[in-house]
Amino acid sequence: MNKHILNFIFCAVLISCNTAQNSNDNVVKKPNILFIVTDDLNCDLGSYNHPLVKSPNIDKLAKNGILFENAHNQFPLCGPSRASFMTSLYTDQTNIKGNNIFVRQALPDVTTLAEKFRQEGYNSVRIGKIYHYSNPGHIGTSSFDDPDSWDYVINPHGRDKKEEHKINGIVDDWGGGDLSWLASEGTDEEQTDGIVASEAIEHLDYYSNNGQNFFLAVGLFRPHVPFVAPKKYFQIYSRDDIIVPPLDDDFLKTIPYPAARSLRAKKEQINLDKEIAKTVIQAYYATNSFIDAQIGRILDKLKKTGLDKNTIVVFTSDHGFHMGEHGHYMKQTLFNSATRVPLIFSGPGIKKGVRIPKSPVELIDIYPTLLDMSGLDIPGFISGKSLVPIFKNPKISVRKSALTNYRKAGYEGYSAKTDRYRITKWGENGEHGYELYDHNKDKNENINLANNPDYKKVKEELVKHLDDRIKNSKISPKGITQIENYRSVSKAKYMRYTPKNGQK
Repeated sequence: MNKHILNFIFCAVLISCNTAQNSNDNVVKKPNILFIVTDDLNCDLGSYNHPLVKSPNIDKLAKNGILFENAHNQFPLCGPSRASFMTSLYTDQTNIKGNNIFVRQALPDVTTLAEKFRQEGYNSVRIGKIYHYSNPGHIGTSSFDDPDSWDYVINPHGRDKKEEHKINGIVDDWGGGDLSWLASEGTDEEQTDGIVASEAIEHLDYYSNNGQNFFLAVGLFRPHVPFVAPKKYFQIYSRDDIIVPPLDDDFLKTIPYPAARSLRAKKEQINLDKEIAKTVIQAYYATNSFIDAQIGRILDKLKKTGLDKNTIVVFTSDHGFHMGEHGHYMKQTLFNSATRVPLIFSGPGIKKGVRIPKSPVELIDIYPTLLDMSGLDIPGFISGKSLVPIFKNPKISVRKSALTNYRKAGYEGYSAKTDRYRITKWGENGEHGYELYDHNKDKNENINLANNPDYKKVKEELVKHLDDRIKNSKISPKGITQIENYRSVSKAKYMRYTPKNGQK
């Protein structure tokens, strides 16, 4: 071939490569998402100033990002809460206020958080529990998952599932709603959540080699009962250091009947023997430290692969959990112990070591925040608010309060937590009573001020605010079909699992 022609071809290829390289340099790469959700984890963590619980990995994540101290779920029960934050809709909009319900039974055409990223070209993967599972009954299955959300799913089950016969409980025939525990033999990696972490690590290895954008949802099954963790985590905590919250039945006389009933719903958990209570609390702390170690394994791998430089990490829980406060154990109340959750964001563009102590935020704010940070359009149907303005200026708020709803045995309550107060209403018109707590003076919510004349004006203002919030939370989402009688829909239609690339 003619020498001049060869030179021309070489120059043309070189110019083309340089042009493509320059073009790629100007393209802003979309961030990856690592979404870590725990089950029944309250704020008993070192980063939330708990005096005993050891959680070095979550604490490190907080130091590398922004931590919200006043974050709350929208319904203090697994299924409704998860359906809510995965759709960025309030429970009056999802019409899901119980467990064992498929999201698309109530909202057949909704675009979930994971589905939205999938539509935008991300590889959407679920490992473990993101939507509702009957825990521990459905470990190892897809349970009440949403197939449209994922390209690939993994349903691990480990030693804890196989050794359920060894678990101790406060009742002989314990179940997923009973206090139960086991200091297990064996290693972390043998436990279901250890396998969850191992699978997440494997996926991060894969993504580091193929460069594909990912939405990786990692759902840990603990610390949901039974509180199972390897023995070494139990040995961290001395029972002598554990303080059992005092039981004050007189407090029940100062609050509305539905609130008192929610605190005494579990008859077998009332007036627990002090030593049994210490055993339960120790087991809960041990399980918290166990899941912290699994999160540490995942975050270490993220950093080792270099993916941390372009990955937004979100860490949270589906709701809080009482550990003896007000004499109650577990969830399903409208007190701070059940509504408050840990919420941490870390990654590119997020300031490090920032704490937001007062600004109230909601779990439904995660959806629009992640889209905003990824430069993606936010759907018009959602009710959440992006937290990016707070990332830019930690002194501002995007909402005045965080709203939580709860319904049980014919009683419905709504509670709003502001930067200072909690106002709770029972009944459509408050006919079953109100609660008012001043967190500047009473962070443990032990003094109901609803009938205190010194707080009359405060209560009036907060009741009006709460009524406005309730009204707005019931507005039908734009363009989303709501099925009121969804329980009549055939579940078989939703149990077929057809993710794009398969399941493990």
